[in-house]
Amino acid sequence: MKTAAIYTRVSTTRQKEEGTSLETQLERCLALAKAKGYEVPDEFIFKEDYSGATLDRPLLMHARLLLKEKKIDAFIVHSTDRLARNPIHIAIIAEECEKRKVELIFVTEPLDNTPEGQLIRYVIGYAAQIEKEKILERTTRGKKMRALRGKIPSAGHTSPYGYRYIPGRGDGEGIRAIVPENAEVVKKIYSWLVEEGLTLNAIVRRLRDLGIPSPSGKETWIKSTVHRVLTNPAYTGKTYAFTMTPAEPKRRLKSNPSRLLTSRAWRPRDEWIEVPGATPAIITEELFNSVQKQLQRNSELAKRNSKHQYLFSGYVYCKWCGRRYWGMPKKKVPSYACAAKQHIDFPTKCRNRTYSAARLERLVWERLEEAMTNPDFVYELLRRRQETLLSGDSAEEDLKTIDAMLDKLRNREVRLIRLYSFGEFDDDLLQREKASIEIERKRLLSEKEVFEQRLKNLRRWQLDEEGIKSLCNLVLRRLQEFSFEARRLLLETLQLKVWIDGDSVELEAILPILARDQLSSHYPDRMDATLTEVKSDAVSFLPLKLSAR
Repeated sequence: MKTAAIYTRVSTTRQKEEGTSLETQLERCLALAKAKGYEVPDEFIFKEDYSGATLDRPLLMHARLLLKEKKIDAFIVHSTDRLARNPIHIAIIAEECEKRKVELIFVTEPLDNTPEGQLIRYVIGYAAQIEKEKILERTTRGKKMRALRGKIPSAGHTSPYGYRYIPGRGDGEGIRAIVPENAEVVKKIYSWLVEEGLTLNAIVRRLRDLGIPSPSGKETWIKSTVHRVLTNPAYTGKTYAFTMTPAEPKRRLKSNPSRLLTSRAWRPRDEWIEVPGATPAIITEELFNSVQKQLQRNSELAKRNSKHQYLFSGYVYCKWCGRRYWGMPKKKVPSYACAAKQHIDFPTKCRNRTYSAARLERLVWERLEEAMTNPDFVYELLRRRQETLLSGDSAEEDLKTIDAMLDKLRNREVRLIRLYSFGEFDDDLLQREKASIEIERKRLLSEKEVFEQRLKNLRRWQLDEEGIKSLCNLVLRRLQEFSFEARRLLLETLQLKVWIDGDSVELEAILPILARDQLSSHYPDRMDATLTEVKSDAVSFLPLKLSAR
C-alpha cells in the first residue's frame, strides 16, 4: 500500500494547547488520505506550532527528509498557508515533490485546473525561473572573476591545437601548456604561408604528405582547420573569454521549439574579457599580423579571379556521391565539377564528369524554358495531376458518410421527443440524451468542415486552358528579359535540382499551381516582380522531372 506523510501547523503555542486547529487539520487530512488509498503511519504525522514565514522548522525539516529519501508517496497538508506563508517557499517544496515523484496534496486547494491550482503551478514555474536566473548570474560572475585572475573559465575547455589544458584552481592550474611537437607544426603552417606563399589547399596537401595527424586525430586535415590555426590570436599569447553568445542558427536543420538558440554568434569586441597569462605564445604578434594581411590578399585575389557568374551554383548535384557541384573559376574555361573531385577537403576523389559552365547552363535553361512555355505540356501535366489527386482522395465519400450520420442523429432526436411526449421518461433523462446528441453533432460538423475544405482545395485550381496559355506566353516573353538575379530567384521558386550522372543530366523542380483567378488575371501584369509571391500563393505544387538530353 502507498504511504503518505501529513503535516499540520499552527502559529502559536496557545493554538496548539487548544488543539482545535491541529486536530481539525489532521482529521480532514486523514480522511483525504483514506479516500485516495494512502496509509499514514503514526510516525509520519507531524503537528507543529511554528511561524509559517520560514522553512527552517524542525518537524517540517523532518518531513522534507522523508520526501528526499523517497520514503513516502504523498505529502498531505490541509492548506497552502499551513505549509508556508511565502509562495516561493511553497514552490520550493512543490518542486522537491515533483523531482522525486511524490504527490503534493492540499485538502482545500487541489492542484488541478481550479484558480488556486493554476496559481500554485504559476508560482512553481516563477520560482524555478528565478532560481535559474540566480544560478546563471552566480555562475557567470564566478567565471568572470576566474578569468580576471588569469584562469580560463570554461570547465569543459578545449584548447587550440598545440596546447593542452591544465585543470584546477591553484598556482599553475586553469591555464594552457604548450605541446612541443604540435607547436612545431603550428610554426611550420605559419611559415609556409608567409615565407613560401603556399595557399591553404597547398598547406593541407603538405600536411597530408608529411603524415601529420589532424587536431582531432584523423589522418587528414581539412582547409577550415588550417584556417582556424592561422586566425587564432591565442598563438600570440592572448586569451579571451566571453567572446561568443547563444544565437538562433541561420539555417535550422531540425525544428525544435524548446531549443531556439542552438547556434553561436560573436559578442561585441568591448564585451570580451582578456585572461592574462593563461596561454604561452608560440609565434610572435608580428608574424600573426603578417599572416592576416596575406590571407586578406589571397581572398581579394580569389574574388578577382571569379569573373564568371555561375547561374546554377548551389543547384547542381552529383548522382554518384551526392555532393554538390561547384564552380571552378581558376580553369581557363569556367566549369562545374563535383566538390569531391576538385576540393582538397575530400581526399577520396569522385570520378563524375566535369561540365563546361556555358554548356550546362544553356542545356538546363533551354529545357526549363521549353517546359514552362509549352501550354500543352503544362496543361497535360496538370490534368494528370488533378486526376490522380481526385481519384486517390476520399473526401467526397467521407462527406456522404458524415451527412448520413447527421441524418441518423436528426431521426434519433425526433424519436426522443416523441417518447418524451408519451411520458416514457423524465426531464433529466431527456436533457442528458439531448446533450449527448448535441456533442456528437458538433463533432460530425467539425469533421465535415475539414473534408469540405479539402475538397474545395482540390477543386480550386480548375483547369483553365486559356489562363495557362496566357501565363506560358507571358513567361516566354519575360524569361528573355530576366537579369541574372531574376533567373536565380526563379530557380529558388522552382526549387530546382540538377543531377549529373556521367553524360546524363536530369532536372527536378516543382511548378507552383495558382488558383484560376490568379492564372487569368493577377499574375500576367506583374509576373517578373512577384516570383517570391508565387510560391506563397500556390494552392498546390506540380512535380517536374525532366531530362536535359
